[in-house]
Amino acid sequence: MFHRSVLRTLLVAALPLALGDALAAAQPNLVIFLSDDHGRLDSAPYGAQEMRTPNLTRLASSGLLFERAFVNSPACAPSRATLLTGLYPARHGAEANHAKPRAELRKLPSYLQELGYEVVAFGKVSHYRYTQDYGFDHFAHDSFHEHAAIPAAIEFIGRRTSEKPLCIFVGSNWPHVPWPLDQTEYAADEVLLPPTFVNTPETLAARARYYAAVEYMDDELGRVYDAARSRFGDDLFFLHTSDHGLQMPFGKWNLYDAGVRTPMIAVWPGVIEAGVRTDAMVQWMDILPTLVELAGGDPPKNIDGRSFAPVLRGEADTHRSEVYTTHSGDRDFNVFPMRSVRTADWKYIRNLHPEFQFATHINRGGLRSGRRYWPSWIEAARHDEEAMATVERYRSRPAEELYYVANDRHEQHNLAPDPRFSGQLAEMRALVDEWLEQTNDPLTVFGNPLLHGEEPTIIE
Repeated sequence: MFHRSVLRTLLVAALPLALGDALAAAQPNLVIFLSDDHGRLDSAPYGAQEMRTPNLTRLASSGLLFERAFVNSPACAPSRATLLTGLYPARHGAEANHAKPRAELRKLPSYLQELGYEVVAFGKVSHYRYTQDYGFDHFAHDSFHEHAAIPAAIEFIGRRTSEKPLCIFVGSNWPHVPWPLDQTEYAADEVLLPPTFVNTPETLAARARYYAAVEYMDDELGRVYDAARSRFGDDLFFLHTSDHGLQMPFGKWNLYDAGVRTPMIAVWPGVIEAGVRTDAMVQWMDILPTLVELAGGDPPKNIDGRSFAPVLRGEADTHRSEVYTTHSGDRDFNVFPMRSVRTADWKYIRNLHPEFQFATHINRGGLRSGRRYWPSWIEAARHDEEAMATVERYRSRPAEELYYVANDRHEQHNLAPDPRFSGQLAEMRALVDEWLEQTNDPLTVFGNPLLHGEEPTIIE
């Protein structure tokens, strides 16, 4: 029996030129642009009109915007390993940040290479220097904040001569910290804070720097998109998404929507309707089988991801009824394992060790990680009860949390203790129990936890 890629090669060689070209054209060039630590709500097409993101707005007007896209983990390494394996973190093994997925697992490049694609990566696609472990045909500039990746990717697209269809991942390092210190694009009175933040001048200044970092990413996105359109024309599937939410309280390293709900916009001229939105729930592990299907292959059955190609083509308006997310820790910074399930209307979070203190880079890290504004929260909490409640909510989590996210999008009202919602709590609890059993989740504690009452030491 012929392998699909071998059979395609023989058919293209044997068919008349016109038919061979038509078959080749059925495989679009795939360009995936990844932003880093970029929250879903932090761009104009998702409602942040105070932010200047013209290229994201342009992308949204040209394609399909996903309102309910989620990553599988709010930390870089487990999230990106899920993207490139199609598996939950408990199954690919890179549960803790800075960990690698198991070497024997099949990775995304091999699926597309089997279908005749050249598969390359520029910038932060895997977790930095781990790119070499994924089997890309070529990769470059995958160190921390190595901004040469963007012009290198653009140059590669422009000078490429191979007749193979191309899949190129381009990973921006923005808006990951450190944010620009010398930014002048946003004044403090232009910045809006979510209700989960303590309003201090230091917080507004940090948020302004984050806005500037998002704007840097938006510029890189526009340059890559223009280069791809110039080179490939309509023979292009372009996808933008982010690995998880921003590095500020209740975002990155959290299973709240600010940590796991991601922007996702797809453009495919002539196939995807322009300027539309979908409420279909999708997760990052679904991207691998989707790309395989778009490339002309059969999505693998032995992974956790499921192709959402029918949503892209306008053949379906639903995909998942629940999404599951997981977090374990990042070395000793945030040792706080938790698991979650979310439906369209409800969110349930199980904090496996509520006796641990929730402590991250934000209150344990150096200046670039949040120390410039976190002390102002502590100071405000000395004389402001609302600020104190926010600080305590950040540091101390109950065993279970239940939110009606349909009208509580910042997840501020925990309904788990309320007996009126005991039925909903039991239903969501059962979903997580079943998922943990299906994925054989070991519920491992990685690193050394910080207990309540212990003062966090600063880790640079």
